[in-house]
Amino acid sequence: MMMTEYHNPVLLNETVDGLAVKPDGVYVDVTFGGGGHSREILSRLGPNGKLFAFDQDEDAQANVLDDSRFMLIPENFRFIKRYLRFYGIKEVDGILGDLGVSSHQFDVAERGFSTRFDAELDMRMSKKNELNAGRVVNEYDEQHLKKMFFEYGELKNAAGLAAAIVAARQEKPIRNSEALKQALGRFLPPHRSNKILAQIYQAIRIEVNQEIEVLKEFLMQTQELLKPGGRLSVISYHSLEDRLVKRFMRNGMFEGEPERDMFGNFEVPFKIIEKLIVPGDEEIAVNNRARSAKLRVAEKNK
Repeated sequence: MMMTEYHNPVLLNETVDGLAVKPDGVYVDVTFGGGGHSREILSRLGPNGKLFAFDQDEDAQANVLDDSRFMLIPENFRFIKRYLRFYGIKEVDGILGDLGVSSHQFDVAERGFSTRFDAELDMRMSKKNELNAGRVVNEYDEQHLKKMFFEYGELKNAAGLAAAIVAARQEKPIRNSEALKQALGRFLPPHRSNKILAQIYQAIRIEVNQEIEVLKEFLMQTQELLKPGGRLSVISYHSLEDRLVKRFMRNGMFEGEPERDMFGNFEVPFKIIEKLIVPGDEEIAVNNRARSAKLRVAEKNK
């Protein structure tokens, strides 16, 4: 399978440029996918450079690169420090993350990520995950569903959506995307149904894969892993992720402000290298999924 068929890497050069790759450096691509960003990093590394990549999706592991400088770790990147330690790596020169769902995951109907197909409710990024979308929709209580839709889908009518699901599943379990759409039909006016469904699916997917918790755990570990002067280059696709990345790069925290010393100063782990980078019209025309991408780059303070 060609990498471009699997997943078109978004902001390819800009994201890798952000790493300021040193030929003999050690780098990590925590979202390997089709290997597009990894190939670009390897093209800039010398013979003594090293690249580790993470991907928990079994499908992505078929794209492994045949290069002695490369190692693919088939695990969730929330465990980045643990697995790099296993390979004797305590510090790295740069870490790249392209968050969200790959084109491949969206395009394979049975994975259940896309609203375009009538598929079983799955949405797991790894088949090892016991929780899937079907269990969330059929087993979560109304309050939990409401909280999920409000926080992760940013849906104003979260309470109504939760109540409609609970009512529908009392008749029969909601097994597939068509049944979910029917259960929520009155909240899906024709002119806005695609946007609302995308928010509903986003909320369920984030819950199934614990995406917010995973992102926080990962970002906290980058403080320890990056060498002074090391770079963190992260693409996010929705405001929940982008807010976390932005705040973390600004002050090393997800909420609140750092404590100041008696002179009113405070230390932060990173400095922002680039202002927000977004794809141009040309890239969006070729790859529509790039339209919501936001790239942020920071450097570990020396």
